[in-house]
Amino acid sequence: MERWKKGMFMLAIIFLFFMSNVTLSFGQDVIKIGVIGPMKFVQGIGHWNGATMAAEEINAKGGIQVGSKKMKVELVQADSNEFLSIPDATTAIERLITRDKVHYIVGGFRTEAVLAMQDIAMEHKKIFIGVGAAHDELCLRVARDYKTYKYWFRGSPFNSSFLGRTSFIHLGTVGAILKGSLNIPKVKVAITAEKAEWTEPMIKAAETAIPGMGMETVGIWRPSAVATDVTAELSAIQRSEAHIIFTIFSASVGIPFARQAGELKIPAVQVGINVEAQKDGFWQATRGMGNYVATMNTYARGVESNELTKAFVDTYVKRFGETPTYTADTYAAIIYGLAPTIEQAGTLDADKIVSLLEERVYKTPSGTVKYMKDAQGRHLHELTWGPGYLTALGVQWQDGELKGFWPNKWKVAPEAPEITYKGMVPYKIPPWMIEKYKK
Repeated sequence: MERWKKGMFMLAIIFLFFMSNVTLSFGQDVIKIGVIGPMKFVQGIGHWNGATMAAEEINAKGGIQVGSKKMKVELVQADSNEFLSIPDATTAIERLITRDKVHYIVGGFRTEAVLAMQDIAMEHKKIFIGVGAAHDELCLRVARDYKTYKYWFRGSPFNSSFLGRTSFIHLGTVGAILKGSLNIPKVKVAITAEKAEWTEPMIKAAETAIPGMGMETVGIWRPSAVATDVTAELSAIQRSEAHIIFTIFSASVGIPFARQAGELKIPAVQVGINVEAQKDGFWQATRGMGNYVATMNTYARGVESNELTKAFVDTYVKRFGETPTYTADTYAAIIYGLAPTIEQAGTLDADKIVSLLEERVYKTPSGTVKYMKDAQGRHLHELTWGPGYLTALGVQWQDGELKGFWPNKWKVAPEAPEITYKGMVPYKIPPWMIEKYKK
């Protein structure tokens, strides 16, 4: 009997050993990618939708070739709740790493939360491709402490400084149109930015840039990022006699601001950044009062930054029923960034992938990715901005449709070639502004 018991015990040990190896082998056939973002909001939904599209396309082709075998992609969703709670965001990313055992992470939106999440990912040496947060500090950390932060890469958008530079080009473009069409001798600008860390460098830059463009700043207004009533700010802006409202919004305040400005028929155009205005649902959410609102954007139906744009936008619209916002660039981060680099490395080893990814130059549906170095030659893992790389778009709501108006015959220097993306149309001035100023 004792011999039988010992035999059964040994068989049980062998069985458990066999099953653990089977489980380990199965686990190694799957690449787990954590997708983190505010999943109850449009920004997080974009994160998940873009990643879903990428995973579906990769898995339909058998997966990612890693050495001698194909590995399928498995997505793990994490709701960061980062609009409301930074502790929730840090808990969510910690769970992705320690419980869900993800290999890589994409997403993140609010800079304040992403800075904290970044520290946790770096502590665990997990590659984290940020798709949403724009503050320069996220990549400056890489240059200052490469050993710690080398696993962080920016995926979208380009940083706050470049966002500011692009927005100022849009502002200057619209200012010139107003000045020339409405005979306004000096265009006045009201800076309106949500209370959030990422807007601070843009506000400071705008205070310098606006006078440099021959325009005048008449005031700075700072509504809450989640404000639902901004009539006080709008009334003050109207009293300032601003011709342009330079918006810096990434959160829900963009909807009531545009709707109430439209209801009041304030004789000032909106240009800058309004992430809510990038969405198809903006027209309905503002009850059509968001007509003529302009914003920086990444995608618009009918606009092609390169030969990859149309297929991505059309497929996304067909799959999810709406135009992708820039947080859907989790798609590009996975399918053009991570997947080919893993195949090139032939391994899931983070250090080997980092060294390859930071040297790659590759196209995505929004432009060409090339990671920058700073003036001292240190890696930043920062996206290159400008002609031939990533520029973003200037778009405007025109009678229920989001149209691209920039770049359209854009020149970065007198001797440089003009840049116009396919599908661009002229910018439109609201009729109530024409009525007030046209003489």
